[in-house]
Amino acid sequence: MNTTIRNFSIIAHIDHGKSTLADRMLEITKTVEARKMKDQVLDSMELERERGITIKMQPVRMRYDYKGQPFELNLIDTPGHIDFSYEVSRALKAVEGVLLLVDSTQGIQAQTLTTLQMAKDQGLTIIPVLTKIDVPHSRVADVSDEVVTLLGCAPADIMCVSGKTGEGVRELLEALCERIPPPRPSETTTGFRGLIFDFQYSNHRGVIVYFRVFDGEVKKGDVLRFIASGKSFTALEVGIVTPEQQPVSSLLAGEIGYIVTGIKEPGVASVGDTLTQDKTPLPALPDYAQARPVVWASVFPDNQDDFTMLRQALDRLKLSDSSLSYEEESSGVLGRGFRCGFLGMLHLEIVTERLRREFDIEIIITAPSIAYEVTYLDDGRIEHIYAASRFPDHGDKVSVREPWILGQIFLPPLYMGGILTLLYEHEGSVIDTEVFRDGRNLLTLEMPLRELMRNFFDKLKNVSSGYASLSYEIAEMRPADVVRLDILVSEELIPAFSRVVGARKAEFDARAMVEKLHDTMPRQQFVLKIQAMVRGKVIASRSLSALRKDVTGYLYGGDITRKMKLLQKQKEGKKKALERGKGNVHIPQEVFMKMVKSD
Repeated sequence: MNTTIRNFSIIAHIDHGKSTLADRMLEITKTVEARKMKDQVLDSMELERERGITIKMQPVRMRYDYKGQPFELNLIDTPGHIDFSYEVSRALKAVEGVLLLVDSTQGIQAQTLTTLQMAKDQGLTIIPVLTKIDVPHSRVADVSDEVVTLLGCAPADIMCVSGKTGEGVRELLEALCERIPPPRPSETTTGFRGLIFDFQYSNHRGVIVYFRVFDGEVKKGDVLRFIASGKSFTALEVGIVTPEQQPVSSLLAGEIGYIVTGIKEPGVASVGDTLTQDKTPLPALPDYAQARPVVWASVFPDNQDDFTMLRQALDRLKLSDSSLSYEEESSGVLGRGFRCGFLGMLHLEIVTERLRREFDIEIIITAPSIAYEVTYLDDGRIEHIYAASRFPDHGDKVSVREPWILGQIFLPPLYMGGILTLLYEHEGSVIDTEVFRDGRNLLTLEMPLRELMRNFFDKLKNVSSGYASLSYEIAEMRPADVVRLDILVSEELIPAFSRVVGARKAEFDARAMVEKLHDTMPRQQFVLKIQAMVRGKVIASRSLSALRKDVTGYLYGGDITRKMKLLQKQKEGKKKALERGKGNVHIPQEVFMKMVKSD
């Protein structure tokens, strides 16, 4: 067993300088040549670089000489967003220690607490690090006190660094070598066992899995098996990431690397699965779970001729994202498409953006929804309803349950009033309050998941001027007082606009949707009626005036009756168009997009 291996991860709230710190580490250890150095080296996706966030995990091996001994530092760069918390928990399972990054200008945030608890539960060594100490308004002393209170550590244990200037990074690397323990010895030398914490797809080489070796040794040509899926394959290549993929002869217990599988079918590899020898398998590593979709939305091609292309694109995405789930469905208005499950709203946004950029497909997305548990009282039948268009009609005897969340909000006391009002508007309630030494409050709350999806994140940032942060987890199913809101255009139901809303907000949401569609919809050759219906009743309605063409524009004089004849002829033509046109209104793709996106 190599005792100079140090496996660690960085946990932090979004925008606390995780990727910048990783850049300085790569620079100081000379892992990346100076001429190849750029910002966000480990964020390889275009979307990651644009948004400045980490979406996909990225391992990298660094070599650092400390006290005359070469140390092997394996960093797993993890996403900071709550949507990817399961993947983060698997990455933490693959390491012995973490760097807890706290922005010295902002202090501890809600997401920091959530991921920190994961690290504590797994018994990892935690090194607290304050970042952005070069910023003039940093509060190093105050934030250090917060960290001491949170971790119960000594002030001297806290490292202070600047990812921008590189100050303190060399000392941090030395602390990694000293304070994080080496991997435990392998329990066996007769078999191999490794934990998959991420994977990607290559057109030529198939699925490439990133994993941590826990037991034994693996080398090129070994016949291996995924325990969860049962699929066997031959390792085409074994290597390490520096951050380019570099083949090696073998990987031993405690090391982190990749295996090229050659598999080109979706659903085989999944995060958290265990790799083992096919002939002499070892038991699976504990705590494996399938990533569970939280948000559902239907995706349709704008042109039905692209349906096959959309299926192929989703298959390709599934090869590199096991948490994406989908099944075929059809709509009378939108044609054939797919009902997709996502880990959260950010995951939905990322997947749909990748469909457009990487596969050049124009798509229509329905309003996101959650899964409701519907029990039919007549026969006791239970259904899980994902699509609002499939929600029971008014008059059916049913009882409905919905998922609730347990969340935490960190906020300065100045914004307490506005946030409590926001929670009331979204049916949330505070169940506990804690005050930190710097005066900030930590609210523990519960709320229906459907209310969280009603732009709660955006509203929270607005009402707190960006100072409040939220983390949450799915808690339990509770009885729901909800109704289905349908939108009719020219007396034709449009399933893509249907949604399930809280009964007490039904009228408000109905009016808002009708107004938004009225402002977005292009005018037709006849008057267009837009209506919102709840429980069989129309509760909001607007009429969109007809598009008027100047049919008398070419007349240059003469009797007024000539003009009146043309106007009367136009009026009769519009009347016929209205009679024939019910249900045949073309709704452009931009309208669907604007109706789905938040204001």
